[in-house]
Amino acid sequence: MAQYQNLFTTVNAVGPVSHGVELGHGNSPRTGQPLLNYWLGKLGNAQLGPIYLGGLGLASLIFGTLAINIIGFNMLAQVNWDPIQFIRQLFWLALEPPPPQYGLSLPPMNQGGWYLLSSLFLLISVMLWFARTWRRARELGLGMHIPYAFMSAIWLFLVLGLFRPVLMGSWGEAVPYGIFPHLDWTAAFSLRYGNLFYNPFHALSIAFLYGSVLLFAMHGATILAVGRYGGEREIEQIVDRGTASERAALFWRWTMGFNATMESIHRWAWWFAVLTTLTGGIGILLTGTVVDNWYLWAVKHGVAPPYPDVFPAVSDPALQAAPSGVKP
Repeated sequence: MAQYQNLFTTVNAVGPVSHGVELGHGNSPRTGQPLLNYWLGKLGNAQLGPIYLGGLGLASLIFGTLAINIIGFNMLAQVNWDPIQFIRQLFWLALEPPPPQYGLSLPPMNQGGWYLLSSLFLLISVMLWFARTWRRARELGLGMHIPYAFMSAIWLFLVLGLFRPVLMGSWGEAVPYGIFPHLDWTAAFSLRYGNLFYNPFHALSIAFLYGSVLLFAMHGATILAVGRYGGEREIEQIVDRGTASERAALFWRWTMGFNATMESIHRWAWWFAVLTTLTGGIGILLTGTVVDNWYLWAVKHGVAPPYPDVFPAVSDPALQAAPSGVKP
């Protein structure tokens, strides 16, 4: 028992495959025959399939595929349709938004038109998938926690690509599609507006981000640590006290000074994750629209000290009086 480590020795449960619960009226049938895969079982559930997409899921995948194809083919065109160079330079390739001079008008396709079209398709895809999560939750009688969490991520997505560019009056304010170009945009955005680290909503977003990492790691570690007592079977543990759940609760009560239950840890983690993108979106939306320089804002409100006067004040020589005997 002392040598049991379920982090490395995942138990593959092999048994009859499940076709899932019956779908309600008006739902498309599931497709594919379920099968068991040993290596999938090492990562999570060993069963693959059957798959359910439905009308909303299928439409979301279609529009998402169109958006990714537009982005990918534009990047491929930038390397003269060379697949080798496409792979080598993938991290540096980008589909850029329209130049600032076009404002909110529709630019030519090779001047940002492809960017706007792909963004439209991507937005449709995301909103269809949100509608799918909402409908699935209603069909199964779940709470609406999953769609609401997705709404928080969509909020940040809309702020970056729609709300803020519209308020700034230019599609050029949107974020480029690409890996390093995206990071370059973030760095330039912070420099342009006086260091985003002085943005209080950005600070909150980072705090919730790191807090989410900590909470999910604590929860995952706890369940793995009591897995030898069946801790992953949370429903049974609720009514079978004195085993895994009780040991987990005791550990955190002794460690933190208060009890964390199997319900409260998920509530904490949900709020921290949701508030990461919610506060981040607020901070981005205020940048450039309300606050032009976050450092000067922080100095004004006593958050940051002003730069010290290291050198004496410099006066304009043209305004100084000319020495005696010297004509100006």
